[in-house]
Amino acid sequence: MISHTPRIDETVGLKHGAGGRAMRALIEEVFASGLPEMKVEGVGLSAMDDGAALRFGDRYLVLTTDSHVIHPIFFPGGDIGRLAVSGTVNDLAMMGATDVLGLTCAIIVEEGFARKDLERVQESLRATCIEAETTIITGDTKVMGRGELDGLVVNTTGIGITDHIVRDSGLRPGDRILVSGTMGDHGLAVMVGRHGLDLDSELHSDVAPLNGLVRCALECGGDAIVALKDPTRGGLASALHEMASKSGVGILLEESKVPVTAEARSAGELLGIDPLHVANEGKAVLGVAPDSAEAVLEALRNHPLGREAAIVGTCLADARGKVVLDTGFGRRLLVEPEGEPLPRIC
Repeated sequence: MISHTPRIDETVGLKHGAGGRAMRALIEEVFASGLPEMKVEGVGLSAMDDGAALRFGDRYLVLTTDSHVIHPIFFPGGDIGRLAVSGTVNDLAMMGATDVLGLTCAIIVEEGFARKDLERVQESLRATCIEAETTIITGDTKVMGRGELDGLVVNTTGIGITDHIVRDSGLRPGDRILVSGTMGDHGLAVMVGRHGLDLDSELHSDVAPLNGLVRCALECGGDAIVALKDPTRGGLASALHEMASKSGVGILLEESKVPVTAEARSAGELLGIDPLHVANEGKAVLGVAPDSAEAVLEALRNHPLGREAAIVGTCLADARGKVVLDTGFGRRLLVEPEGEPLPRIC
């Protein structure tokens, strides 16, 4: 594996919790360092994948956890409840575990938080669980003093089962890169909501549980789907860099093939932010063997959450660990972001 992550600074900054190179460095140097070996076959923290996988007979038990600290809590197209369920379900799906056995949900709420808003979040948790065909099976609630917390923090942990693990490190030269839809919608929608920008067109987050969509892709592609990742913090650029680095390949990304809505493009131009560097919470990146790429693309497009899916790139034998952007006028290296342009985006 090629490491492109720098050493962390002497103190932790917001960039260390915002995805991208800085956060990977923090995890590698502090949290994943020196831990005992796993006692069972599987995928552990050192793999830096979307979750862990433990061999359980002839199947794998997949686990993942995430804490959600988004601001604002209610944003165009979603809220922290939908985000918490979707984010955890999607991390399981990105390892092939589309059958979600259940979630835990721990909530830390600030004194003075409005009950009606808490009930609204709970309703969103419930509705998104139904959509993902799962439920919350246990949880915890804590209340902190006024000013000790900014509103609400939601942690969710998910458990899933799969016969076959898909990693984010399985790309090979010649494999095609697919995305399940438009890029940048979530992060830009949150930024627009946070700053109260008045745009002529509406921009909504893409936040959604993807296990149904990924199940359709796996049923079509099977072993031809060699890598999966959700392009959350740091966006598509960060996800592709991580996949290329772990897989030991380069990736040629064709900019004109990457779907971006007119609303996201306009918001990105207004804010000076490239949609390729912005978080998505309802999209997947797939590495697919070349002979099966078109069939998987069709399967994605036949699902309601994959109508804008596209083949956007090809894996290279050279330029290992790098992402080469073909702009249509020339080629340049796509910069890997240090982290998300704004904190508390997911």
